[in-house]
Amino acid sequence: MTRNQLNGKIWVNSAKGAVLPIGILLLVMFMIVPIPALILDIGFVTNILISLAVLMIAINAAKPLDFSSFPTVLLFATLLRLSLNVASTRVVLVSGHEGPEAAGHVIESFGSFLIGGDYVVGIFVFAILMIINMVVITKGAGRVSEVSARFTLDAMPGKQMAIDADLNAGLLTPEEAKKRRAEVATEADFYGSMDGASKFVKGDATAGILILVINIIGGIILGVVSHGLDIATAAKTYVLLAIGDALVAQVPALLLSIAAASIVTRVKSEQDLSGQIAGQFGVSRAWVPVAAILGFLGILPGMPHFIILPAAGLSGFIAWKLAKAKKAEQVAADMPEPVAPENLSNIEWGDVSDSAILGLEIGYGLISLVDERKDAPLMGRITGIRRQLSRELGFVVPMIRVKDNLALGPNQYRITIAGVIVGEDEVWPDDLLALDSGALEGTVEGRPGKDPTFGLEAVWISPARRSEAVVAGYTVVDPSTVIATHLNHMVAHNAAEMFGMDEARKLLDTLKEVAPQLVDGLTPNPLSLSQIAAVCRALLAEGVPLKDFRRIAEALVDCARPDLNIGQLTEAVRQRIGSLIIQTLVPVRMPLPVITLDGELEGLLAQAMRVGGDAKHPIEPALAGRIVESVTTAARPLMAEARSFAIVTSPVARRALSRLFRPHLPETPVLSFLEIPDGKPVEVAAVVGNHDRISAHAG
Repeated sequence: MTRNQLNGKIWVNSAKGAVLPIGILLLVMFMIVPIPALILDIGFVTNILISLAVLMIAINAAKPLDFSSFPTVLLFATLLRLSLNVASTRVVLVSGHEGPEAAGHVIESFGSFLIGGDYVVGIFVFAILMIINMVVITKGAGRVSEVSARFTLDAMPGKQMAIDADLNAGLLTPEEAKKRRAEVATEADFYGSMDGASKFVKGDATAGILILVINIIGGIILGVVSHGLDIATAAKTYVLLAIGDALVAQVPALLLSIAAASIVTRVKSEQDLSGQIAGQFGVSRAWVPVAAILGFLGILPGMPHFIILPAAGLSGFIAWKLAKAKKAEQVAADMPEPVAPENLSNIEWGDVSDSAILGLEIGYGLISLVDERKDAPLMGRITGIRRQLSRELGFVVPMIRVKDNLALGPNQYRITIAGVIVGEDEVWPDDLLALDSGALEGTVEGRPGKDPTFGLEAVWISPARRSEAVVAGYTVVDPSTVIATHLNHMVAHNAAEMFGMDEARKLLDTLKEVAPQLVDGLTPNPLSLSQIAAVCRALLAEGVPLKDFRRIAEALVDCARPDLNIGQLTEAVRQRIGSLIIQTLVPVRMPLPVITLDGELEGLLAQAMRVGGDAKHPIEPALAGRIVESVTTAARPLMAEARSFAIVTSPVARRALSRLFRPHLPETPVLSFLEIPDGKPVEVAAVVGNHDRISAHAG
């Protein structure tokens, strides 16, 4: 921006700021200093112009706060009209004896054109306008303003609490919450101001009556005493001018009263008043009875047929056009979106990729579970799953995109993570799933099935058999709970697939608010963001949450060395945070049940590690198969009792055994000796040896 442009902009802003003070000074001058009739005419026209502009702005406002300056505008418009009344009173009383044109052309025109020069008619017209303004419009608008102000102020604490609740739930950002609080406060101030501003209109109408009486009485007295007119001539001259002056002021006052009433009676909508009324009157079935009733009245004897029957025809035409337009809209809505020929070969990245990491695809028979018109039971559970998993895992679980898939069966669903299908099954939306709890006292008829999450035997039953199933010992759940539980299980066991560099960056940014020195000592040296994300993914893959990320970051700082790869660094971190890992398995004072390997087998594994190096599966396949079979056999009694336990081995073999057991015992963690805190009690449930030897030990 050049210097001249900057100076011009400053001058324009200064000029805008000076308009209002100058206008107020002019209003005061109109009340004190005598002004010519020409200036008075300009003032009257300006008053009408402002009133019309205010009315149009009020009509086109979508909501009352769109014209939040209306109370102040109403104040200054009232002051303008009153100052013009004072100035016109001075002119009428001083120069009224010279004729109607002495007070200006506007007053003369209103006195002669609107009331035909008959002051008696003018008095009645003015009285009717005053009744309409004061009794009907102003009184009603004032009552609405008073009630709106009271209700708005009463609702203000509740609205503030709702904003705080949305902010705490993460539905609003701090900036959005601040903006909404400002809107609530502005709304309360606006309705409070409108309650007081309505008194301006009422006071202005009262002042108009008093000014009219003063002009009439004062004019007659001055005409007879000072100017030698007879009473009839003085009455005709001054009453005509007084009525013209009163009508000039009353017409803009009526416009402002209508504007005030339209503002306070508005209901919040995305449309302006014209669009809102047009949309609500655009119902064809409402116009059909109107046309029928008018048609019936039009054929009655003695009725003005040539007026009523055309009105009936017009109403019928409107009903026909509205019905035709609605039918055309329905046809257009049912038609598929046309594709422009020039865009047929234009393929965008959005057409071939999906930015959502988590996805739930459902068949068309399950749409009722996510339909908002039917309370969308599944959507509420998904929101709860995301919130709970985010707390447990230590990072925000991404949004879950739910969409229908016509390639699926009507009752099928599919869970995807990063585009990979991790789970799918079938549910019946109108039935309930009765799970075999293992202690049944009877059976219930239904469609045999299995729980998709844990593979339990189950039966799909009708809702009418719910009580029968509960009495028989079944655990009964609804279809949305079945899908939600399956989704929760799959997301929790695939958390590593959802964690990337962006999530690592957010964890570091959050930690930096409370421990800035720790974050500065961690990244970008000695560890890069990608290395930190890789370690976090490795921990999540083995069921280690990131809730206490500060402890993990401290361990990373202590263990980071240039000679360690990601796997070795992860093992070192696990040893430092062993207490965090153990507390997710059993309570603090309860001993940890473990399955260990005997010394000979540990020696074989150590030798395999030295030979295999960093191979993904360094253990010889035959030996690996025997280890899996033996450990699985040893674990069955613990699994039957639903007890949490761990497989404990040497630090050298821990990572390889973890990968080996993950497909067979996905719920069982594999720990090294160094990960168990010194004071933690341990219960050795079994010792697995080479050649399938298993020896059980008491705790």
